[in-house]
Amino acid sequence: MQIRLTVPGLLGALLLVLTAWILHSYLPALLVACVAAVASWPLYRRFAALLRPRLSSGAISLAFTFLVAALVLAPLTFACWALLAKASALLLDIAAADRNGIGVPPWLESFPLAGAWLAEHWGSELARPGALWAWAQQRADTAALLGWMQGIGEFMGRQLVIIGFAILALFFLYQEGEPLARELKRALGHFVGGRAEGYADVATRAIRASANSMLIVALFDGLACGILYAIAGVPQPVTWAAIIGLLALVPFVGYVALAALTLELALAGASTAALVSLALGAAILFFGDKVLRPLAARKGTHLGFVWVLMGCLGGFEALGLVGVVVGPVVLTLARELWAERMRTPEEAPGPLTLVGRA
Repeated sequence: MQIRLTVPGLLGALLLVLTAWILHSYLPALLVACVAAVASWPLYRRFAALLRPRLSSGAISLAFTFLVAALVLAPLTFACWALLAKASALLLDIAAADRNGIGVPPWLESFPLAGAWLAEHWGSELARPGALWAWAQQRADTAALLGWMQGIGEFMGRQLVIIGFAILALFFLYQEGEPLARELKRALGHFVGGRAEGYADVATRAIRASANSMLIVALFDGLACGILYAIAGVPQPVTWAAIIGLLALVPFVGYVALAALTLELALAGASTAALVSLALGAAILFFGDKVLRPLAARKGTHLGFVWVLMGCLGGFEALGLVGVVVGPVVLTLARELWAERMRTPEEAPGPLTLVGRA
């Protein structure tokens, strides 16, 4: 692959950089829309084929955009709302227990190694009425708390703006997707030569594999938690399974719901159920994030297990939720480019295909 630097090419690159700089605030929304459009394009084509005789292309694109937005946002909204409701009830229970003093849990003394020490400090610090509230007042920084709440509000407002622009961009991509794809392949062909279409196909397969891995993990975590929690006798197993499964779309976020469930059961005096739910939930989430997610994405990316895992986690750290999909895609393309550079002229294949697994 040879890239020739010319004056028009440099001017075009400069224009692209300026465009990215101007639109940098909206790049997350555009990235989310592009990933969603590529991942759902086969479903959109089937949807459009069913409705095309009766509806215009604009109406079909609009209907499918709202359908995708509802299928993605409605479950996540339910999970966040349910978790906030649980958290609010949990705080009220903690406040009610603190008014009479939070007694030492019976199982704490039998905790290995540090049980006696923990029970002694619990009894001296939390068993007195109002001790927890007094401890919180002594250590709380009002200014820091207000700043933290303001930061949370700004973050939520920013996410709402990104979601709104992502939905708008998604409608545009459904409406103009095929012409845009042809123009993009033509532009890539101009810069990287005849291998551009192959690289685009590799990226497309990797995006769909990564997106499918997120759905597989969420379904597995939700179903596994629901079944095991029902067997273990955890209260409201279906509700908690739905919350944990939906939040498990994002790596590590499912543990927040798991911690809330464990604390709720512990305050209710169900120490055995709390420990069982914590152990089962942690095992399920660990398996889903560290094993199932990379395995599900590996088929489309043809990356090794460790590379897929690092791509998912590194992408999430850099780009947020959409990075779980983008991370493995970037590593897949980087691997293909490296393999292409390492091939000798005699080994160079015709059409681009994913090379064997490392």
